[in-house]
Amino acid sequence: MTLPDPLAVQRALRLTDRLSAAGIRGIALTWVDNAGVTRVKTIPIDRLEYAVTWGIDMSPVFDVFLIDDSVTTSRHIAGPDGDLRMFPDLDRLTELAAQPGWAWAPVDRYTQEREPYAACQRGFARRMVKRAAERGLTLKMGFETEWFCGEDTAGGEPVPACTGPAYGMTRVLELSDYLDELYEAFADQGVEVLQIHPEYAPGQLAISTGYDDPVTAADTVVLVRQTIRAVAGHFGLRVSFAPVVVPGQAGNGGHLHLSLWRNGENLCGGGDGPYGMRGEGEAFLAGVLDALPALCAVGAPGVASYLRLIPSHWAGAFQCWGRENREAALRFVTSATSSVGTASAEIKCFDASANPYLVVGAVIAAGLAGLDAGLRLPPELTGDPALLSEPDLLARGIRRLPASLPEALEHLERCAFLRDAMGDPLFQAFTAVRRGEIALFDGAAPDEITAATRWRY
Repeated sequence: MTLPDPLAVQRALRLTDRLSAAGIRGIALTWVDNAGVTRVKTIPIDRLEYAVTWGIDMSPVFDVFLIDDSVTTSRHIAGPDGDLRMFPDLDRLTELAAQPGWAWAPVDRYTQEREPYAACQRGFARRMVKRAAERGLTLKMGFETEWFCGEDTAGGEPVPACTGPAYGMTRVLELSDYLDELYEAFADQGVEVLQIHPEYAPGQLAISTGYDDPVTAADTVVLVRQTIRAVAGHFGLRVSFAPVVVPGQAGNGGHLHLSLWRNGENLCGGGDGPYGMRGEGEAFLAGVLDALPALCAVGAPGVASYLRLIPSHWAGAFQCWGRENREAALRFVTSATSSVGTASAEIKCFDASANPYLVVGAVIAAGLAGLDAGLRLPPELTGDPALLSEPDLLARGIRRLPASLPEALEHLERCAFLRDAMGDPLFQAFTAVRRGEIALFDGAAPDEITAATRWRY
């Protein structure tokens, strides 16, 4: 049993004094469940010391919540029994610029005996980072998040907040005050914003944030989405990060950008492999590419995800890679500068209904499996794979990624290394949620699926 850390307790006391003086009265403690929903418990500021010393109680049953808040069951996690303790990460404690009086911190979850909780998604991400570090490897990751901004009519149909041309400056003019407040809030919270721009569908925007270690990157995307939502509320707007907001329109992606490093050198550049990849960098990316059918169940985990993951929509619907190819599920990026340090990869088939901690952990596990197997990337693809004939695709070894959640889940359940990496309690709970949501939407039409999930993310 781990005892309370006296240094952490003292730090919590100092933070309590500083935050109280700044007018902070409440702290939102968040975790992301297996349905991809950010859940929360809040505490008054003067209870931070207690939270760091003893943790805040919560039920394990949240790990088998479905998207509609109904509850399923799994082999290890089920029903009303049991209790856990949530411990806030003081390193990520942040004053919320768009929510006066509030601060935020992600939590790590432990048992009542203060042992790491086997089904903690953030803990899983930490374990995979540690597994890479044991090989002398580090990763830099960052998320690119797309969202819809608009209003919800009485009939439930979304009305976009901007209607100018796709990617057009007109949309920035229409949302100038909203975007300005977003930039201000992110700056106040210490979030590095690389860019915000209008996207393709009406009311759709995208944000890219800076690279960081994988767990911090996952924390940041949780904070980013909360900030986007809070600022929108100031303007009477509503936001959705759901994979599809309007059936038939371009959906919202949650792309993951990553690079692999050893001793301060980027293994995605400076070598003699494809586009300068070094051997370890290529093997890691080949492992990710090889595992994408299974990874889709983690990174595109909702029934609605497969309304987005369709060909010729820049969603990455085919299991292939290419330099700067936005139709490939794995896009290799070399164009930023001539420096090898900027070379990276983007996984385009993921969306924001995914738990970001599961995403970064599963991708690391897949990359390490590629290293273990000594994999190499197949020939790259240029152009749109949807324009190739089926014989051409087969000849190139290119497959369509899963077209439905049941298909993706089948790949995941056959993936021994992901099951091993996640551990049975987390794996069983996660797959139980996926099966529960498949049953929940069995027979539903696309517009019904979209309506049921539109405002859940």
